[in-house]
Amino acid sequence: MTVLVAGAGPAGLMLAAELTLAGVGVRVVDRLPRRSPYCRGFTLNARSLELLERRGVADRFLAEGPTVPYGMFADPRRPLDMTVMDTDHPYVLGIAQTRVEELLERWLAELGVEVCWGREVVGLEQDGDGVEVTLRAGGELRRERAGYLAGCDGSRSPVRKLAGIGFPGTAATMFGVLADVEPVDPADLPFGVTEGERGAVFVIPRPGYVRVVLDEPSPPADRAEPVSPDYFQRLLDERLGRPVPLREPRWLTRFSDAARQADRYVAGRVVLAGDAAHIHPPAGAVGVNVALADAVNLGWKLATTVLGHAPDGLLESYHRERHEAGARVLRTTRAQALLGRRDPGLDPVRDLFGELAGLPEAGKYLAELVTGVSTRYDPGVPGDHPWLGRLVPDLELVADGRRTGVAELLRPARPLLLWLGGRALPPVSGGGVETLRARCPGRPDLEGLLIRPDGHAAWVSTVADPQPVSTLSAALAVWFGAEVAGAGAVTG
Repeated sequence: MTVLVAGAGPAGLMLAAELTLAGVGVRVVDRLPRRSPYCRGFTLNARSLELLERRGVADRFLAEGPTVPYGMFADPRRPLDMTVMDTDHPYVLGIAQTRVEELLERWLAELGVEVCWGREVVGLEQDGDGVEVTLRAGGELRRERAGYLAGCDGSRSPVRKLAGIGFPGTAATMFGVLADVEPVDPADLPFGVTEGERGAVFVIPRPGYVRVVLDEPSPPADRAEPVSPDYFQRLLDERLGRPVPLREPRWLTRFSDAARQADRYVAGRVVLAGDAAHIHPPAGAVGVNVALADAVNLGWKLATTVLGHAPDGLLESYHRERHEAGARVLRTTRAQALLGRRDPGLDPVRDLFGELAGLPEAGKYLAELVTGVSTRYDPGVPGDHPWLGRLVPDLELVADGRRTGVAELLRPARPLLLWLGGRALPPVSGGGVETLRARCPGRPDLEGLLIRPDGHAAWVSTVADPQPVSTLSAALAVWFGAEVAGAGAVTG
């Protein structure tokens, strides 16, 4: 049984890689004839780098661009300090979304999966055994059957619409224009915020050009109307109160603060991820990062379901966990969009918020919120350890006489049970759980960790835990349909 992934953006490519690692056949299609050279995002944050590191490919991305120890929250003049986060990657990586996609596609090809370009999903019919998908390619229609269909096909997702999944939310109230341009004189558009007579522009330098972002107080009645070079030139000159000579723009587009979220991420044999599942204001440039987090959460759950050994409700837990995370993203980005309004009446709120964000604890909270580092899923079992439900740190371990780490052990994308203490604990049966006895020199208080394939802790035991096996048994059943088998001890 194969999975058809519609959309070769970050969500679709990452999901296809996760499924392939888990041993599930996958096919990726995209309606475009080739990858677009234009992109909205230029950053990977700490959580994305942590997830990529747990698949052994983070270094490919880190080699591509600079890292900066700060990020934005509403006001680019008041950056957030990223170095305060609890992560191995306390920074933001500057890398274009197009390059992220190229690297993911290359990795996917190494895993044996090629993207099929120029194929658009135009119809689907579900039944109890799979999905019949109609694809249009070069003016011809063809039908293809798959066990599941993953809609990773963007904010206007045909898959979402064809599946009848609602997309409620808030309509746009603010609009802006994004432009990749080359000024005749680079000094006209320096990096950062430039205040003008009638507003401000935000400029990000790129190789050979600059990205300019500015608000659009009076967008046209037809919001889909293309942004013309003359229109953008007029907006820019009006903001700055002076002419800024530009060469022919590379790309012009419009954006808004609309915020919507699919009411179901799972509808029978159709699943959604990335922009197909949620759209939000562009504040913080988190779109690519949320898409990758969706894909890694979904991948192992969908794979386990396809392979036929998922416990009840496992695939539905993808909706529960990532819908909640998506709602948090919508709330956070909407708050940033409101704080970013050019409304003098909001100045006291901005000033107060800026003071609060400068406090160490508040700054850390915001940095981990906007990057997803603080994401915690309900573990479904009792426990109060601070790691429970969170991404397990990349602990240094000693196993089989060699040094390794949690991230390295998670590269096969399989569930992992680590025995770290001295007590004998019973072995595990079923669920594909890999069991490993190891030592963790830096954390002698830990006795055991059950780690989901996405890196989140499903069970944590310390040497002070009087009955670790009972909670372990519950966690194994909830997430992997596995069980504690007998009373024999695990030896390593």
